[in-house]
Amino acid sequence: MLNPLLALASALLLVLSFPRYDFPWLIAVALTPLLIAADREPRPARRFLLGWITGAGCLAGITGWIRFVVTFHGGLSVTAGWGVFFLYCLAKGLYFGLFALLVRPLLRAWWSVPAVAALWVAVDKTAGAVGYVWITLGNAGAGMSLPMRLAPVTGVHGLSFVFMMMAAGLAVVALRRPRRQLLWLLALPLLILLPPLPEPREGAARAVLVQPNVDEARTWTRESLDDFQRRLVLLSMRAVLQAGSQKPDLVVWPEVPAPFYYERDDAFRQHAGSLARVTRAHFLFGTVAHLPDGAPLNSALLLDPRGEPVSRYDKIHLVPFGEYVPWPFAILVDKITNEVGDFRPGSRAVVSPLGPHKIGSFICYESAFAGLAREMAAAGAEVLFNLSNDGYFGRSPSARGQHLSLVRMRAAENARWILRATNDGITAAADPAGRVVQQLPPFREAAAPFPFSYSAAQTFYTRHGDWFAWLCCALSVPLYLAALRRRRSDPDQRG
Repeated sequence: MLNPLLALASALLLVLSFPRYDFPWLIAVALTPLLIAADREPRPARRFLLGWITGAGCLAGITGWIRFVVTFHGGLSVTAGWGVFFLYCLAKGLYFGLFALLVRPLLRAWWSVPAVAALWVAVDKTAGAVGYVWITLGNAGAGMSLPMRLAPVTGVHGLSFVFMMMAAGLAVVALRRPRRQLLWLLALPLLILLPPLPEPREGAARAVLVQPNVDEARTWTRESLDDFQRRLVLLSMRAVLQAGSQKPDLVVWPEVPAPFYYERDDAFRQHAGSLARVTRAHFLFGTVAHLPDGAPLNSALLLDPRGEPVSRYDKIHLVPFGEYVPWPFAILVDKITNEVGDFRPGSRAVVSPLGPHKIGSFICYESAFAGLAREMAAAGAEVLFNLSNDGYFGRSPSARGQHLSLVRMRAAENARWILRATNDGITAAADPAGRVVQQLPPFREAAAPFPFSYSAAQTFYTRHGDWFAWLCCALSVPLYLAALRRRRSDPDQRG
């Protein structure tokens, strides 16, 4: 039973590395037990099962809030909710199984340390990106100043590579392999030669971020909705006055915290236009737009200081189990509720003019997609905004902390300020190094001016994208084949 216990130990260490527990230093050793178990197990099917145990276990611990989503918002019973969540963990754990299946020959080669790390990045970039995308190993390093120097060069996968090198090195020691296999770790101190992250600087501009703190289960009437909209307008105006002489460039509301239909609701359209005109600032907010056939879109709309629409971004990456139900779960959930799976995805990233500047906005879960934020920055967005409604996840502290770490990584990858307006927290501003410089207390109605600065400079990652991850994909194939040939030609390597 030692091997399954080792697989479960890796799952536990991964869970502890991320919020809610937040022991990020464990990420460097989290997958070491799985590597040891994979090396000890000669049978391919059982190696796959060991990885599956790790993957399903860590996903159950990290994304436990998904069960709340499918139960509370999807209308499932508690038993059915647990069943769907269990199936989700099993399905997403498969790519851990693929990694464990393939990794054994590499652990016995003299190039094992970088090869294991490259294999992990390759599997994570390809198989791990199928279906629901959330955090990767590298996101645990959002608060580590030295590994984070890689983010503007390689993106988050460079950090994953470093952490997996360390895990592989410890596995080599535990397995009593030749010490020459550890020489690759001597490259890690060279991270100090990379350019340091931007120094902390006070933002030169201001944006008012509004946190409505709306109960997701609230039932709305025309009167209560109108009253709520008026209250948010007044809350926003008070925060604009709070900024004093440094007039905010824009006011930002989060992803649709209530049924806001700018196109179809005359009252809301008047409230939104009045707020922009009175504050003499741009107004960015979440709304439900519609396609010509009536299908809804989760959108971010920007108004100019005259109250006129400037641009609209339609969310491209929808939340599984929230805005759509992934196959094969739709067979079950669609029979129970019509609330899940109604939204249609957008088709393109949008960069919007804001006076002489340009901004980009992405919605909620899209912070997990590095390519979207990079595309906006590469297209000229000088600051990014993340409109989110994390109230959808209940009161889970893990979901909120994990979501914020994604935003921090996107900020560092592109050297951009990212301002995050949420329904009930965590509303925050991250600077170009991914540092959180200001945030509002969660679960409280609040609004405040937040600092930021515009920047048109582009990082290496912004210009070239996931070049490092694709390089790992390309190198993994010949390294794996070479390890197989070496193993077959050397009897000592077959055990």
